Amino acid sequence: MPELPDIAAYLSALEPRIVGQRLERVRLASPFLLRTAEPPLSSVEGRVVRELRRIGKRIAIGFDDDLWLVLHLMIAGRLHWRPPGAKLAGRNQLAAFDFPDGSLVLTEAGTKRRASLHVVRGEDALRAVDPGGIDVFAADLDAFRRALSVENRTLKRALTDPRIASGIGNAYSDEILHAAGLSPIALTHKLTPQEWERLYTATRATLQLWIDRLRDEAEGGFPEGVTAFRKDMAVHGRFGEPCPRCGEPVQRIRFADNETNYCARCQTEGRLLADRSLSRLLKADWPRTLEELDELKRR
Repeated sequence: MPELPDIAAYLSALEPRIVGQRLERVRLASPFLLRTAEPPLSSVEGRVVRELRRIGKRIAIGFDDDLWLVLHLMIAGRLHWRPPGAKLAGRNQLAAFDFPDGSLVLTEAGTKRRASLHVVRGEDALRAVDPGGIDVFAADLDAFRRALSVENRTLKRALTDPRIASGIGNAYSDEILHAAGLSPIALTHKLTPQEWERLYTATRATLQLWIDRLRDEAEGGFPEGVTAFRKDMAVHGRFGEPCPRCGEPVQRIRFADNETNYCARCQTEGRLLADRSLSRLLKADWPRTLEELDELKRR
């Protein structure tokens, strides 16, 4: 799922292309994309784009008369900038937003249609689609700590809850926790003041690092390689590969469709976190440390 750095890259690319431009037409290839009926989608046609906003993992496009298009790309949705009037060909192309100089095309891979488009009017309606998580760049350390410790949750769950922190998902939470040297299952009510400071600093630094990298990658073009798995990531999606800090193999915890990657040496004092499926299978033979894992591999 595109997260804060990916959305920031999209917004940077969209701003010079559509702000101040008139939306000539909206073409829907999938009726399931549009989730609102009033105001009608046609109400934004012919109007000029006045501003862009990020709302969590959503992109909000603001028009005259306080009208907004709100796009949520979900897991597999992606945006593309195409020549004016680009055809919508293929089942993955869901919509096109036609401007004088080009068409913004929304695609969604796979068969599940999770991406959504809302048309709303006014700030109150816009706030209603905001999950409410704090902007980590606008929050100081105390506000950050208060938000994440309202409930006693694991750091992984707290960081990825959109009602707590805005725009952080599975990929960048792994990178943040590795940068902070903290376990994904550490509980928010158990953190020391020093650990809170490390987490706060790592959250802001990691997100800013990837915002800058993705903007640089686009180099004035349009981001076409938006993905949750990047070769320069420290741990996310790198199970079994060496940790860039200590060289130990990156570990993982799998639950349903999600996978948490971490370094046992750097984040959990050498302890292996129980993977639900494997630990159920291995039971007493589940290795507790990196050393036990090495011994199991040698058998």
